[in-house]
Amino acid sequence: MYVETVAGYGVGIGKLCVFSGLLAALLIAPVTTIATESVGQSITIEEALAQALTENQEFAAAQWNTGIAKGARTQAGLIPNPELSWSVEDTRSESRVTSIQVSQPIELGGKRGARIDVSERDQDAVAIDLERKKNTLRAEVIQAFYSALRAQEGLQLSTQSLDLALRGLQVVEARVKAGKASPIEISRAQVQLSEIQLELNRARLNRSNAYKQLALITGAKTPNFEHVEGDLERLPYLPSQAEMLARITDTADLRLASMQIQRAESSLELEKSQRIPDLTVSVGSQYDEGLGERVNLLGLSMPIPLFNRNQGNVLAAAQGADQARDLRNATELRMRAEAQQAFEQWESARGEVDSISGTLLPTAQQAVEGAVRGFEMGKFAFIDVLDAQRTLVSMRSQYLNTLDEAISAWVSLEKIYGSQLNVEFKK
Repeated sequence: MYVETVAGYGVGIGKLCVFSGLLAALLIAPVTTIATESVGQSITIEEALAQALTENQEFAAAQWNTGIAKGARTQAGLIPNPELSWSVEDTRSESRVTSIQVSQPIELGGKRGARIDVSERDQDAVAIDLERKKNTLRAEVIQAFYSALRAQEGLQLSTQSLDLALRGLQVVEARVKAGKASPIEISRAQVQLSEIQLELNRARLNRSNAYKQLALITGAKTPNFEHVEGDLERLPYLPSQAEMLARITDTADLRLASMQIQRAESSLELEKSQRIPDLTVSVGSQYDEGLGERVNLLGLSMPIPLFNRNQGNVLAAAQGADQARDLRNATELRMRAEAQQAFEQWESARGEVDSISGTLLPTAQQAVEGAVRGFEMGKFAFIDVLDAQRTLVSMRSQYLNTLDEAISAWVSLEKIYGSQLNVEFKK
């Protein structure tokens, strides 16, 4: 990694007026990483992911759905309660008739089994939806972490750029005093120094906002870290597009859509079972004070399905099942398109990253080095140095934008596939 490779994150390092051999060496010298100032507690991508799974409040709230569905399943399996009734005919003690009776509804038509089946499908759907939310949370953490890493390195580069601008101004002033440069160059260097100072302020704000966003997604009120530890250029290896598209039906979104079909079909069976009326069996005893006799009571009751045969609910449930099938097909089409687009974006970005870092950046760096040396020897004008620097900055910006596209594609695939993506990082 070079200093130039992170210049695009809000820092116009090409605006530095580098006029001496010392400044040129600082500008183009390759380093393995940007120097990091003394920092306190840091956070890695693995720590951020682990913290989000335990501390993110939205994900914690979603996990309660498992217990809610379990309670609904328990309730669905319960049988109706019996009913106790007591009545008195004629309040006069010598002629009143007292009755006590226990009634027990008996569900017919497989209603209880149909309710259990619906609740079990709900439990399965909750489990899959929780997996889907976990995949989304993981993708959001990855996005927030790399945004924080980018902002952090942008601030480090801005600080280094300010130091270079100050040194450049000193060099220009010295060359003007020696009669080797035009006084107008001092004004240019001062303007560029002011711009770098503004960029530094923006870089500080960007880092602060990125840290807060990462803290929010990991469930912290304020950032509990002072430094993000990672490598912006450390991109993972992903499985092939053909392999993952063949496994699209195993994704959480498609399994959830398929489960909604099963749930809708179970609801249809439940509504069909409601067409059969329930039977109520009652037993009791009746005592007649006037006759001094007690008689036993036995009764059966059942609604007559003359008008209401639950035909409306059956029709609605049947339509709901057809709707669930169409939604599942639409979900598959959408997921395939999104996955294919993300893979194509990933492959294109990775190829562009390799091309820029392997050929274009080294060429642009050599051009800057040659322009600076020529300026020192009096062969080139100051404008030639600026043009070479602008080209290099443009190349750096394109390089970092391409890294952003690759990370964005990776995040999209994480949302779709989750742990099925099984990414591996290059050493």
